[in-house]
Amino acid sequence: MNMKSSAIELENPGGAQILKLATRPFLFRMFLFRSLPLAGFANLKINELNPEKAVCSVPFTWMTKNPFRSVYFAALTMAAEMSTGILANYHIAGRKPSVSMLVHGVEGNFTKKSTERIYFTCENGEDIARAVKETMETGEGVLVKAESVGRTKDGTEVARLIYTWSFKRRSSK
Repeated sequence: MNMKSSAIELENPGGAQILKLATRPFLFRMFLFRSLPLAGFANLKINELNPEKAVCSVPFTWMTKNPFRSVYFAALTMAAEMSTGILANYHIAGRKPSVSMLVHGVEGNFTKKSTERIYFTCENGEDIARAVKETMETGEGVLVKAESVGRTKDGTEVARLIYTWSFKRRSSK
């Protein structure tokens, strides 16, 4: 990712808890089975997480396959959302007052049959951080688009999804 000079602070002290959860396989699996059981059964993994980028993968197994012997599009979509959502969670974690997030829209293209583990990469951390900062300052809802590109291990693109996330500062009580 190219480094632009920016006034946006990408490091979020509250994100340490999300980073800890995402980088400890046992904790992450427990989180998935408690909060996102389908993702747990599909065996989604967080392969990389930092303030700018997240990589999530989904395997090709009997749990994720379709009748055409490839990864089911819904499993691919779930992994793509996870790559954008974990990055968004990193940037809203620990905020006071807290910030809510919600998927506002999704667009996708599936370009190649996937018959192996697919890695979804989202590199929109700076855009997400900017949206969170804006909603914290203004109290208004902010929409941001986060793109997730799914590739095989050799780099062949199989899917490209764009999630529009809505962020809004919760009122302090």
